[in-house]
This record gives sequence, structure tokens and C-alpha cells, in this order.
Amino acid sequence: MDTNQDGRGAGTMGLRRPNDRRLFQLLHRLGEASKAELARRTQLTSTAVGTIIQVLEQEGLVTPTGRRIEGQRGQPATLVSINSKGAFGIGVRLDRDAIETILVNLGGDIIGRRVHDCLLPAPADALALVVKDITALLSPLGAEERARVAGVGVAQPYNLGAWLGELGLDNPSFAEWDRFDFGAALEHAADLPVYAENDGNAAAIAELFYGCGRKYDDFLYVFMGPAIGAGIALGGTCVRGVSGNAGDIAVMPVPASRLPSAPAPTGKWTMLLARASLNALVRHLRWHGEQLDTHVDLGPFIRDGHPAVDEWLQDCVDALAPAVRSAHAMLDVPVVVLDADVDFGLIERLREALARELRDTAPEARGVPDIVRGTFGSDAGAIGAASLPMFFNFSPRSEVLNSGNRVNEEAQHA
Repeated sequence: MDTNQDGRGAGTMGLRRPNDRRLFQLLHRLGEASKAELARRTQLTSTAVGTIIQVLEQEGLVTPTGRRIEGQRGQPATLVSINSKGAFGIGVRLDRDAIETILVNLGGDIIGRRVHDCLLPAPADALALVVKDITALLSPLGAEERARVAGVGVAQPYNLGAWLGELGLDNPSFAEWDRFDFGAALEHAADLPVYAENDGNAAAIAELFYGCGRKYDDFLYVFMGPAIGAGIALGGTCVRGVSGNAGDIAVMPVPASRLPSAPAPTGKWTMLLARASLNALVRHLRWHGEQLDTHVDLGPFIRDGHPAVDEWLQDCVDALAPAVRSAHAMLDVPVVVLDADVDFGLIERLREALARELRDTAPEARGVPDIVRGTFGSDAGAIGAASLPMFFNFSPRSEVLNSGNRVNEEAQHA
């Protein structure tokens, strides 16, 4: 398959003209609208909007949904909305303890899923598994629907072989991932354009395209997974940095944990991921004598109010609040979007505790951001991956995805 200069696969889907993308994004946010409303909001002429809508209808991306009276006179206006079957995206989430592949439609609905809860195997084995899953997910689609597959998104933590001590992991195969270009290998094996991103950035892009981005253009996105990830949205686009690691709060220096289960730091400081992560919670429960394989098993302990959960939660927020406060001081965003890989009430408890700590420690003459719940929970990583081909093909802000299907070499070896 041919690739563009930036490394992305050259697919057939996507909007090429800026005004088409602007109008499509607005309609995506509104849900449905009339041509007159779209013209007012985009400041395009009615003729231009009519032409764009006609093209989008011909391409199967929008569809008429009804009519309504606008104002007190005149004929009812025809309403249009996004056609959820107008495009499909595949998302592959790679993490240290799971592989997940999903198929979504343009509306963001998950219409197929394959999950493997296991320690991440060697890259070649993972590649074979993912290709098999993609084939299975695409098999129910007809020929016309397959032609509407915008591509495959891959979301994974950079530096998979690093910080295993802080995460309480020991798997020699992880180191192989830092030398393996999974996106390029998958594009060749699956014969589809592939878009690869840091998992924190991918989840933030999912919020921009399918979630909180319909309301907010500027926010810090924080995701509590086996480690902790983050992404930055400014002006409706995702800030990547030179290596794709912008927003990487996981490596922010914090004081050592006071929990007896925490690993001893090698110096004065430890990293945020050693305290604010689900692996840290698993480690603390194991210290209390509980048996857990991975973070997937956390649900009953959270739901039943195990004392170790409360102990970890306080330690987590004590480390997380200064990191968020520092990020807020630098970015001046009004909102922090907080999500997690497990729930059972944990997300709301984290949100309330973090908001309270930020209020109680706010500097003089400085406000605090609103802490809002993320949209996707445990699906954030997979939907984040699946949103990458959608965002690149349909968003006016798609230039942020300059890593394409090849993970930036500097990020892999940093």
C-alpha cells in the first residue's frame, strides 16, 4: 500500500476541502441541523452550504432526518445529520496487560469487539493476534461497507519496556516493543491505512471527536489505567509535542509514596505513575494479602469498600493534585476531563477527591479547573484508537496526527 510523506496510509475515505471539514465537524457536534443553521454558524453562504451538503449526501456521510419550522413563516426546513454508516474505523488498544480491537461506525457506536486480557506478548505474536481479530470484525460487513473503512488506529503507551519496577511488572518481552514499529507492520499485514498514537493522545482525540469536545475546545485529559496517561486539547486540537509525549504526566516527579506496598524510589523523587495508577492499587491490595491477576479484577474490591482502596485513593490524590495543578498553571485550561479503566464508583470518588484537593490548595488569586467525568470509561483506549482514522479523515484539525502509522522514532527510544 502506498503511504503519504508523513507515513500515513493513503486511503480513499476522507474530506479534502477545509470548508467541507468545518461544516462536517459542526454537524457532528450539533447532531442535526438545517442548511440555514449551518450557514449561520459557519458564516458560509447558503449556496456554499447547499453544495457541500449535496456532496456529503452523495458520499453517504450525511442523511436527511426530518423537517422543522424555523421562525414563524416559510416552509419547514429540511434537517440533516451524520450518517452513522457513512464510515467505519478499527481501533487497536495495546497495553501491558491487554489487547483490545474494536470496530466503530461514524457515530461512535461499537459494533464489534475482541478482547484478550493477558500480559502483552512479543510483537510478532501480538501482530498475528490483531490481524486475526481485524479479519473477524470485518467479516460481517458487506463490500460497500468495507469500502467505507477509514483505516485502523493503534493506541499504545510509548516506552512499553520502561518503568516496569514502578509498575510492579517483570516481562522481558516488553523491551522488544521499544524497537518494533507495530503500526508499519500492521499496515502491511492488514492492507489498511494505519494511524498510530500515544494512548493518552488517542483518548483525548476520542473526547474531541466523540465526547467532551462537542462542548469544550480546551481541556486536560487524564486517564487512570494500569499506568496513568494524559492528553492536551487546545483550540479543538490535540497538542502532541515534538515526540508525541506532550501531556505525559506519568513521568512527573512526585515525593515517594507513604504506602508500605510502594517500591522504594532510587532517588529523592519517584514518578507519578508509581502512585497514581491502577497497577499501584493492585500492588497495594496484594500487599494486603488479596489475590488479583490484573487491574481487571479490581471491581469487587472497589465496590465493597476494601480499606486498601481508601488508602491508595488518598495516596493517589496527594500525588495527582500537584501534578494537575502544575499542568493547569502552564496550560490555563478551564476543564480537566478525568476517566479510568475501571469504575464501580471509583471514577466519581477520584473526581470528587481531586476537585476538593484542588480547591483546598488553590493559590491566592487563582481559580481551579472544573473536573468533569470522561465519556468512555474502560472503552476510552479502544475508542481513542478507533477515533484516529475518523479524526484524520474528517476533522479540520487533523494535522495533529503527524506521526501517521509510524510511531516517532524519538518517542520510541527516549
